Amino acid sequence: MKKQTTENTPCSDYHNLTSYQRGKMLMHFLDWENQPSVFKTYPGAERIPLPRDVRHREDSLSIVLKSQTPIKKHRYPDMADLSKIFALTCGITGKGGHEGAVHYYRSVASAGALYPTEIYVCTSGAQGLDDGLYHFSIAHHALTLLRKGDVSAHVADAVRPTLHKAPNLTFFLSAIFFRSAWKYKERSYRYHLMDTGHLLENLVVALKAQKFPFEFSFDFDDHTLNRFLGLDETKEVCLAVCYMPGEQPVKGMNTEEEIADLSESAKNASIVSQKETDYPAVLEIHEQGLHETARSNVELPTIDPVDLKSEKPIDVTGPEIWPEKLNYEGTFLHRRSKRNYVPKSITHTHLASLVQALSMKDRGACSDALDYQNTVRTGLIVENAQGIDPGFYLLIETKGSLGRVNSGYFLDIMTHICLDQKWLANAAVHFVFLTDIEILDRYYGARGYRYAMMVSGRLGERLYLAATAMGLGCCGIGAFYDSEASQLLGLTSTSRLLYLVAIGPVKSI
Repeated sequence: MKKQTTENTPCSDYHNLTSYQRGKMLMHFLDWENQPSVFKTYPGAERIPLPRDVRHREDSLSIVLKSQTPIKKHRYPDMADLSKIFALTCGITGKGGHEGAVHYYRSVASAGALYPTEIYVCTSGAQGLDDGLYHFSIAHHALTLLRKGDVSAHVADAVRPTLHKAPNLTFFLSAIFFRSAWKYKERSYRYHLMDTGHLLENLVVALKAQKFPFEFSFDFDDHTLNRFLGLDETKEVCLAVCYMPGEQPVKGMNTEEEIADLSESAKNASIVSQKETDYPAVLEIHEQGLHETARSNVELPTIDPVDLKSEKPIDVTGPEIWPEKLNYEGTFLHRRSKRNYVPKSITHTHLASLVQALSMKDRGACSDALDYQNTVRTGLIVENAQGIDPGFYLLIETKGSLGRVNSGYFLDIMTHICLDQKWLANAAVHFVFLTDIEILDRYYGARGYRYAMMVSGRLGERLYLAATAMGLGCCGIGAFYDSEASQLLGLTSTSRLLYLVAIGPVKSI
């Protein structure tokens, strides 16, 4: 392990505070009487139904991700487009039950199926829908109007003051704190960010599938956007923005005049349980990241979490055609956390396809935005993949290759580290997302923690989708003994494991 010195910083303080240690975890019994609702509603507000019977394209997921065809820059979205986008991003895809309780499956992954992330949309020129701010009601597949009229000037001012053309659509992704905190307590901010990254990835893929241009950002005026969305910042906060660039000049309200507050009942819609417990560490780390990173050319040094061997990297260049069994729509509808792994190997083509999925860069990334994806490095613990010796590897994205860190069998040890969740040992590969906490703090301040955790969520969701398309099982893990994971992987003293995603063949149903 490299020797480095670092002083305590907001990122490291929070991460260390919320790190699990073997033998020191307090018993935590879930208060089932106060289980948070996973559906946000605005009582008494009118809902505008979105059409449910809409046709999707038949392309495969890989074609959607790789497509370089011209995007529709000048077409305004209509209600059918909105329906498709929301259905694929976070729509209900099925339901199950246990002991009388009904559980609804969604197209997006979420830690503990607690779904802290909500999604709002601001429209400007959408066909068949008045301009305004809406909340997407997942339970009803409908939109609830929160603000009526052209408010694009306020949106542009908060998201990007230099934006002179009104976005056709602007999506806001928020997290309701108590939903995840009910189970994960102080550690829950990790899951708020990770789950927001999951949902953002689905949204980006849905926009690509409809051939709409998009840009997204984790940087904006937090207080202004939270107020615009009508949020009580002690309970729910905006974490990401994604918008569809438009062609019309920004117009509407004078941004020098403060926009009116939404009603108290709108703010209270963030209350999801009769008795909610606040965890100060969550609000503290979020507030420490309120300062927006400057948009100047911030060059983040390469995240180097381990010492790579000097031997020649192993080529895992992705194939032109992935071995997919589902088209992209079927992939979203059938995405589940499947962990009934069988101890069988995955093919080299499967592994190369997964690596290719992770290595793709966003076509829609803002030209003057930070390259958020550089805040995270990907490692692979390989045990049962054709053509790859067992060991721990670091992914070299630019070359589509793996650099070996250590040889050996590590899945059983990692399973023990992941709170002894035995099913992990039968997976073929563990993908691990890593960062350097000291570098994040030095270059981005506490907001850098948001970047890395949401990027980890995006990459994890991309693995979920790619694995599902190819008929493989996939399940993400955010719970592990942090220091033991660092020791096993041989991370530098300032580097940390953020997220683990296990993939492998599963039993046929």
